[in-house]
Amino acid sequence: MEHKNSFSASYAAAGVDITAGYKSVELMKKHVARTRNEGSVDDVGGFGGCFDLSCVAGMEHPISVSGTDGCGTKVKLAILMDKHDTIGIDAVAMCVNDIVCVGAKPLYFLDYIACGKNIPEKIAEIVSGVAEGCVQSGCALTGGETAEHPGLMPVEDYDLAGFAVGVVDKPKMIDNSKMAVGDVVIALPSTGIHSNGFSLCRKVFDIDNNNPDLYVPREELGGKTIAEALLVPTKIYVKPVLALLEKVNVKGISHITGGGFYENIPRSIPDGLCAKIDKSAVKVLPIFDLIASVGNIPERDMYNTYNMGVGMSVVVPADQVDKALEILKANGEDAYVIGSIIENDEKVILE
Repeated sequence: MEHKNSFSASYAAAGVDITAGYKSVELMKKHVARTRNEGSVDDVGGFGGCFDLSCVAGMEHPISVSGTDGCGTKVKLAILMDKHDTIGIDAVAMCVNDIVCVGAKPLYFLDYIACGKNIPEKIAEIVSGVAEGCVQSGCALTGGETAEHPGLMPVEDYDLAGFAVGVVDKPKMIDNSKMAVGDVVIALPSTGIHSNGFSLCRKVFDIDNNNPDLYVPREELGGKTIAEALLVPTKIYVKPVLALLEKVNVKGISHITGGGFYENIPRSIPDGLCAKIDKSAVKVLPIFDLIASVGNIPERDMYNTYNMGVGMSVVVPADQVDKALEILKANGEDAYVIGSIIENDEKVILE
């Protein structure tokens, strides 16, 4: 897209360089191109992102499913580390992992970046992560917005959010009304903190003051530094879950985000039933043990803040557990059983 005659010296003097915006778009196009799928119809830079819905033809009753989210204060760590190529994966993951919980296939994604100063190379680096997240989830990056906010945000700061749209055939939507006593809860492992609970992490590890201990390799973290362990991108579960839905009667899915087990597992459990979780079965990642020990955080609070190593939980019939585990492992998920469904009004119990 040409903008040869578009330049405002007055606007630039006020802190907004519109030519930097044009350069950002040009630099990110190669990343966006990676995300094209069967519904992609145009290039980046138009007024609206377009998507061809004929790719969902054949559904009995297509239902649009949308989700929007951000990366929380994980962005602060990316800024401190001057590493911007993975935070976009988090933005995509937080949206697409939510919509797959109802059985929807993500179709397209839009991002929103607010920054103190538009540095085209940095913006393109952020978008490269967004594009990677879209590739991992099979959705097209159809557009976005980069807003320069001089005076509102420090020059080096930015925030990132996104919006995903997917589709599911109504008869195939996840229906937790069919959940029953004796069904089994399966855990899909997380890669780490993902994108929630970072405000507590910042307090525990003194991140806002750029604590030097953040950058010391730790044996308990497999040689990674605390900063590296915290910045590991959120895992995207779309493809393994969609593969599971094709072959197994999935009765409930929870994306374990902010609020941990206690807030998120109940969201997929119907009234009168309860997910009884065996804490001894949960494969807690070392980063969570470190947070608890350094911050002196009670176990109950940890399970009510973090995913503790379980990024997503899935409820299936007991007679389909082996098949479910086999499908998930064939799609890269080392899934395992962490509990079962019982009759109780609590919706989730950890023992």
